Amino acid sequence: MRFYATTPIYYVNAKPHLGHAYTTIITDSVTRFHRMTGFDARFITGTDEHGDKIVQAAEQNGQSPAQYADYISGLFRATWPKLEIENSDFIRTTEERHKKAVGIFLDTVNKNGDIYFGEYGGHYCFGCERFYTEKELVDGFCPDHRTKPQYIAEENYFFRMSNYQDWLIDHIKKNPDFIRPERYRNEVLGLLREPLDDLCISRPKSRLTWGIDMPFDDKFVTYVWFDALISYISCLGWPDGDLFGRYWPTAQHFVAKDILKPHAIFWPTMLKSAGLPIYQHLNVHGYWQMGQAKMGKSVGNVVDALGLADTYGVDAFRYFLARDMVFGLDSEFVEDSLVTRYNADLANDLGNLWQRSLTMLGKFGGGLIPDGRPTCGDDDAWTGRLNEIILEYKSQFGSVAIHKALAAAWEIVTTLNKFIDSEAPWALAKDPAKNDHLKGVLYRLVHGLAVIGAMVWPVMPKTGSEIWHRLGLDHQNMTLDLAAINKQLLPGRPVSPGEALFPRVEFGGEKAATKASSAKKPEVVGADNAAGAKAPPKAKGDIPPAESISFDEFKRLDLRTAEVVAAERVPKSDKLLKLTVKVGEEERTIVAGMAKHYSPEDITGRTVIIVANLAPAKLMGISSQGMVLAAVDREGPDETLSLLSTASPMPSGLRVS
Repeated sequence: MRFYATTPIYYVNAKPHLGHAYTTIITDSVTRFHRMTGFDARFITGTDEHGDKIVQAAEQNGQSPAQYADYISGLFRATWPKLEIENSDFIRTTEERHKKAVGIFLDTVNKNGDIYFGEYGGHYCFGCERFYTEKELVDGFCPDHRTKPQYIAEENYFFRMSNYQDWLIDHIKKNPDFIRPERYRNEVLGLLREPLDDLCISRPKSRLTWGIDMPFDDKFVTYVWFDALISYISCLGWPDGDLFGRYWPTAQHFVAKDILKPHAIFWPTMLKSAGLPIYQHLNVHGYWQMGQAKMGKSVGNVVDALGLADTYGVDAFRYFLARDMVFGLDSEFVEDSLVTRYNADLANDLGNLWQRSLTMLGKFGGGLIPDGRPTCGDDDAWTGRLNEIILEYKSQFGSVAIHKALAAAWEIVTTLNKFIDSEAPWALAKDPAKNDHLKGVLYRLVHGLAVIGAMVWPVMPKTGSEIWHRLGLDHQNMTLDLAAINKQLLPGRPVSPGEALFPRVEFGGEKAATKASSAKKPEVVGADNAAGAKAPPKAKGDIPPAESISFDEFKRLDLRTAEVVAAERVPKSDKLLKLTVKVGEEERTIVAGMAKHYSPEDITGRTVIIVANLAPAKLMGISSQGMVLAAVDREGPDETLSLLSTASPMPSGLRVS
């Protein structure tokens, strides 16, 4: 089984930004998924370096086009490894292997009678490097760059694209998933309802010299799109390279919707004319937007992908992009949404599951994978459900619905977190007669974490590999085969909890230091707020509006009643108390900043409300496993604090909702 994927060959008129990063991360993730599931998978990316825009950008930077292309292409090549992207090859359209392939392709299409010389006049956008019809313009402006195109009339070479209109319509209709998602298939069929114009495929050297010479007329260079699209086969050594025959029959392209037409109409008709097989799928995604505008250099709203990855971690950044955008639809980029997703999914859900499971394995199982094949009593049903989830995950990943594939993985995360609560290993450990059942619980958690590690690996390669490494598994043999995972979980092998997988981050804190793209500036109220003047004092009790959250986000909070069974002051701190609280049958340690308001004697024996699923954190060297809720009044001369509790006595461990 083979798999071949390509990103667009990125245009070098701008540095890499979030839009480039998203396409490349998604392509990398899908390729990793195929590798993990047994495919011989290859993935290429590269840079498109010819055309008017490159000449203009080079002039603005005081460089020759070749110097400028070398610089920007180098930035792309250097960026991808920093985002854990493992492309198999990197193609540049200025390379000799590519120029050679373009010449052969043009000669082939010309010999087939599909190229002719003629004159054409049209509205030319230098930003897009293409002619637009009157119908395609929006109020006379380029729909993408919002600039007025220049009318140009000149002699050029043309590709008889119209010869293949009926064939292309028929191919799309007979292959419903040729272009996906379906909305873009329908859009292309809509374009093909109108007569298809022939494609101008050259530019006269009197106007542009930075390009690949037409092989049959050196007074012209090749149109940048006709040049760039051929890179998908030139990097495979076409026409006679072994890689072409090996991988091209399985080809899939990943592109943003702004380049739908060249990939869905230009490219398949070019391939058909040259007598070459057509690619399998065109996967089209939407825009990352800021302020309801496409992210791009031309509108000045790009986001520095590397800056965000440095701030929040590469895996968290990759996870957010894959989880928050529905592939095919537009998505609004707001940095604090990244923080929310990080804390909810990675710190609270996955990180908390890891920490709880490995802590209990260390406490109740000696930190070793349990001996034998212990059972929990419902193992067959659980294995059946796991297999169903894995099938769903594979199906969604295969159709590029990666957000749904990750949601399937998180079903296991959520189920195992609930499993810990229902099985209460801390209670089982107190009864020697239940030792085998306890081993079964611990084994299920370890096995489940191994499955989760494999499922997140395509999107979060560092995290997936780290989970397997800490469990003593070989991450080079990452698999979703449950029996194969069982064989690798050798009884008695030690596991390593290590540091927290995803410590919580605070927006604007040390780890999350960048500023929200959606943050609003303080509102100026009245003349007293002129430069240098202080705002009116806030009235006591005024509450600034908080950001709204969904009910699903609220449900992520696990609020529980807890009994404080012991308390002591934390040495060298005048604010902190170390509390031992009982949550049902479980005992845990919580460090709380209430020593100025409550003595250890005052708080011992009280029932409090805690956030039970807060990721563990170290305070003054003590691991704190939760947060005690309290109301704080900081108005007036003295701060006062009151613990949240129940109006009447209640057992510990009850869910607060």
